[in-house]
Amino acid sequence: MDTLVTGKKRYMPLPLEKVRQSILGRKSSRRVLGSAVLYAILALGSLAFLYPLAWAFATSLKPLPQVINEPLGLIPRPAPQWSNYLEALTAQPFARYTLNTLIIVTFNIIAVVGSGALVAYGFARFRFPGRDTLFTVLLATMMLPGQVTLIPTYVFFSKIRWVDTYKPLIIPAFFGGGAFTIFLLRQFFMTLPLDLDDAARMDGAGFFRIFLYILVPLAKPALATIAIFTFLGAWNDFFGPLIYLNSKEKATIALGVYYFRISQFQFVNIIKWNLLMAASLVFMLPSLIIFFLAQDTFTKGISLTGVRG
Repeated sequence: MDTLVTGKKRYMPLPLEKVRQSILGRKSSRRVLGSAVLYAILALGSLAFLYPLAWAFATSLKPLPQVINEPLGLIPRPAPQWSNYLEALTAQPFARYTLNTLIIVTFNIIAVVGSGALVAYGFARFRFPGRDTLFTVLLATMMLPGQVTLIPTYVFFSKIRWVDTYKPLIIPAFFGGGAFTIFLLRQFFMTLPLDLDDAARMDGAGFFRIFLYILVPLAKPALATIAIFTFLGAWNDFFGPLIYLNSKEKATIALGVYYFRISQFQFVNIIKWNLLMAASLVFMLPSLIIFFLAQDTFTKGISLTGVRG
C-alpha cells in the first residue's frame, strides 16, 4: 500500500473497507442512542398517562380513612380491600343497569353499522343530481354542536311521547348513524375499484347483492372500526340517558355510577371515594378490554380508509 510522506512523518492510508465500517459504526451508535432517548421519553409519557388509572385502582382497594388521609398514595394499607368491589356493586342494581346499557349498545351497533353502510354505499357508488351538495351539507352537520339541537330534539321526542323510553337513544341511529360514520365508510368504499361492481352486474347481480356479497365483506375492517366507535360512544354515554330516562329502573350503567355517588352523599353525608372508584373501574373495564383486543382491527380500519373524493 502506498504511503503518504509529509515532512519526516509517513502516514499509511486506511483501507476503504475500514473507513466505511468506522462510519457505519458511528452512525449505528448514534441511532441506538437516539432510539434509547426516544423510548425513554415515551416510557415517561406513558407513565404520566397511566398514573391516573393506577391511582384509581389503588384508591378502590383502600379503606376510606386512608383515602382521606393519604389521597395520592398508591399502596393500600394495611392490605388491599377487595371487598370494596362487592360492596360497591351491591349498593346499586348494577346488574340491571348493565343489562339496560347492553340493550342500547347492541341496537346502536346494528343500526349504525347497517344504516351507515347503506347510506355510504349510495354516496360512493351512485351518481345522482345534487349528490356532492347533499354530501357537503351532511358533513356540515358535524360542525353543529349537539347543544344547539338539544332543546328542539327534546321537545320533538316529548311531543311524540318517547321520553322515558329507549327510543330516543336507539331509533335515530337507524337513520345513517351520523355524518362521521357515513364519511368514513364512503371514503373506504371509494377506494374499492368500480370494476367489481361492473363484473357483478354482468353476472346479473343487483345493487343490494353487490353491496351485501362484494362490498360488505371487503369493508370488514372499516365496519369493525365503526362498531368499536359505536360501542364506546353508547357505553360511555351519560348525557343522553340523563336527559331522556326518568325512571331509575331504566337507567344505564353511566347513570348508575352517578346515582351511586348521589346516594353516598345524601345518606352518609360523605362520599365513599374507594367504593366510587371501584364502581367506576368496573364501568370502565369493558371499554379497556374492547380497545386492547380490537386495537389491531381499529388501526387497520383507519389505515385502509382512503382519502379520495
